[in-house]
Amino acid sequence: MDAETVDLQTLVARYRSRLQLGQTTIRERYLADGDAPRLLRERCRLIDEVLCDLWQALHLPVSLALLAVGGYGRGELYPASDVDLLLLLPEPPGDALIPQLERAVTLCYDIGLEVAPSVRTVGECADAAAGDLTIQTALIEARLLVGSEELFDEFSAELEKVLDPHTFFEAKRSEQDERHLRFDDTPYSLEPNCKESPGGLRDLQTILWIASAAGYGRSWDDLAQYGFLTLEEQEQLKRSIGFLQQLRTRLHIHVGRREDRLLFDYQTALAEQLGYQATETRRASERLMQKYYRTAKEITQINTILLLNIGAAISPLPEQPPQPINERFQNAHDLLDLIDDEVFHRDPGVILEAFLLMQRHPELQGMTARTLRALWHARTLIDDAFRCDPGNRARFIEILQQPHGVLHAMRRMNQFGILGRYLPRFGKIVGQMQHDLFHVYTVDQHILRVLRNLRRFLADEFTHEYPLCSELIGDFSRPWVLYIAALFHDIAKGRGGDHSRLGAVDAAEFCSAHGVDADDSELIVWLVQQHLLMSTVAQKQDIADPDVMGAFAAMVKDERHLTALYLFTVADIRGTSPKVWNSWKGQLLEQLFRSTCRTLLAGGQVPVRQGLIEDRRREALRLLRYFALPDAVHERLWKQLDTVYFLRHSAEEIAWHTRALHYRTSVEQPVVKARINPQGDGLEVMIYTLDQNDLFARLVGFFGRAGYTIVDAKIHTTRHGYALDSFMLLDLSDRGSDRAMINYIEHELTVRLTCQSPPESPGSGRISRQVKHFPIQPQVTIEPDEKGSRYVLSVSAADRPGLLYTIAMTLAAHGANLHTAKISTLGERVEDTFLISGGDLGKTSSRIKLESELLERLKL
Repeated sequence: MDAETVDLQTLVARYRSRLQLGQTTIRERYLADGDAPRLLRERCRLIDEVLCDLWQALHLPVSLALLAVGGYGRGELYPASDVDLLLLLPEPPGDALIPQLERAVTLCYDIGLEVAPSVRTVGECADAAAGDLTIQTALIEARLLVGSEELFDEFSAELEKVLDPHTFFEAKRSEQDERHLRFDDTPYSLEPNCKESPGGLRDLQTILWIASAAGYGRSWDDLAQYGFLTLEEQEQLKRSIGFLQQLRTRLHIHVGRREDRLLFDYQTALAEQLGYQATETRRASERLMQKYYRTAKEITQINTILLLNIGAAISPLPEQPPQPINERFQNAHDLLDLIDDEVFHRDPGVILEAFLLMQRHPELQGMTARTLRALWHARTLIDDAFRCDPGNRARFIEILQQPHGVLHAMRRMNQFGILGRYLPRFGKIVGQMQHDLFHVYTVDQHILRVLRNLRRFLADEFTHEYPLCSELIGDFSRPWVLYIAALFHDIAKGRGGDHSRLGAVDAAEFCSAHGVDADDSELIVWLVQQHLLMSTVAQKQDIADPDVMGAFAAMVKDERHLTALYLFTVADIRGTSPKVWNSWKGQLLEQLFRSTCRTLLAGGQVPVRQGLIEDRRREALRLLRYFALPDAVHERLWKQLDTVYFLRHSAEEIAWHTRALHYRTSVEQPVVKARINPQGDGLEVMIYTLDQNDLFARLVGFFGRAGYTIVDAKIHTTRHGYALDSFMLLDLSDRGSDRAMINYIEHELTVRLTCQSPPESPGSGRISRQVKHFPIQPQVTIEPDEKGSRYVLSVSAADRPGLLYTIAMTLAAHGANLHTAKISTLGERVEDTFLISGGDLGKTSSRIKLESELLERLKL
């Protein structure tokens, strides 16, 4: 081993030890005092010192320079951030220099630095910056660590020539827009990226990059000196930046590597480390995430205002006299502009007038930065006196009553803190996340999405999405009552208790204070209190049962209430999560709506069971005639079917079953038929076989292994002992191959039923991280039906692969017979209802035993 090798090993050992000791000291100091900004500075200083000393020890040519770029150049090094370096050369390296540079880079790795190095000449830097926005951005933050100051000055001069402030501004703004789109253009995702998501640290860095390129300085203090920031905005920025720095620092230390996503896996631990405590109604992680969302919201506000202001300074608009709108506002380049900055302070009611003017003047494309800033600062003027002012109350109602711009007005009011100030109860749920496994938006964003969905029903360009909803809302007088109901339906989330009832109290107070007439007030309050009614009935009860239909019709009372509830229910379910809505839910809701309409038109009288059955039989026979079948073709099968069968199945289903089974009512071979769902997506499967043990478990296991989820099941046993079961299936993976699967299902399921193969587990799959880290306690209840001969089993639990199979096997083990199954999946949660009988269910002890066993098996 030569002397040079020994020297290098000694060098590596010395600097590795120095670096490890220094970083351990910095980390322990941070864990003791929680000062994240100091950690960022001290880590930068430590690495500066190590690199400078290492540079000197390597005796590199004095004509070279070592530059810190990117976040390291900015002076912010998070615990797991890369160290971005630029080895700057006066000319391309010769044969003697290349090994020296390679050794320098290798040593950086050897001593434990995660470096991201580049080696360029000044000319190469200029060329790279001219052709790559990312490189240009990184070089803007370059600072000299060690080496030739003259070379660094030359580099800075060349970079300044390349930089065009206007081009750079437009490019960075487009880059930000694209980045926001990658994160669904919202800071309110369940697992946001605290660096890249809208409202994250990158939004702040974008402002400073643009300011630096335009010559307005490299810090927030510099921007304040140029008049782009007010003192209040500076203070708020400090709080927001401090929170995000603290959060990202903790995240890196907790995970032990570079990770900027606030995953479910980390949220609880981070909340505890940062001192958040759980309350009776909210987890500690929910409180942390509400703080994050509110911080992100503030950053998006500042980002919007500063981009407008700096953009106007970089590229002033041509001189054009503003057009007066009234004595307070003017149109400046198609933007709403204040005539003077003190107008909101002189008359706070003008705050709401600004949003009204935006709705009434479609030529306005937005608000000037001056107006946005003034609105944001004026939000604190909204107090009890403001809220009680009759003029302000009238303006708020007027905003909701406008034919255009209602959603944009509410979104703007929420973004700039106006809505939460005017409706204090709304302000409390801004940024509030609830891990109920089916809402994927914060409460305020869910409310605004429900409002968005209601508004889409009115838009001509969206009539193809839900034609019935568009038709109904077009004939619905005063649709603004639905918007008020939307604002209040979840406003009591997180308070504890029944949020529907508490929200109804808030809605009643609002309607009384705002002069909403008695009929509309009653409808709004009723909607808020009953907004879950229609989805519950459609998804958990047998809507073919006249008794169920009669009870529901009695609750909705009249067609206006029914129409309002139907529109609201569709908008609400679609506003919870992209996973929750599907065509089957839409079909169920529409079926319930149309059936209830007929009942109400008949004076609230539900057709008697026998009359209803006769109508269905006649309609089924009419459909059978289209297939040129004899008039008596149905008799052999129908004499084996009881009243319950005809109540549960539609005329179309009865005709389908009859066509398939009329000539084989007593066969030994199982009959399996599948078809595309006539009313929407998915497959409908009919199974007809001599009843056998564990049949439901066999079917559930098979469908699960085939990649389908069961959304509805009708289980029936004929008078002569045959099972006649119908299933509605949806493809879990959205393969788009339902038609191709028909032959497979018919053949493979027939073989398994013929052989009476034991039930096959659908297999275990991955449990979502949300379910894993925010589990919900499963709930199981067994209650007798009205006649006391059968029992209603209700199951609520976190969804997971094989869940229905587990339930089916447990029921089979207890000898329970299944008659119907309502399978309702709400995002990551299931709420299933089964009608069962048999076994020892008549005994209270047996029901308790079944409940206990199900609860145990449903635990994760």
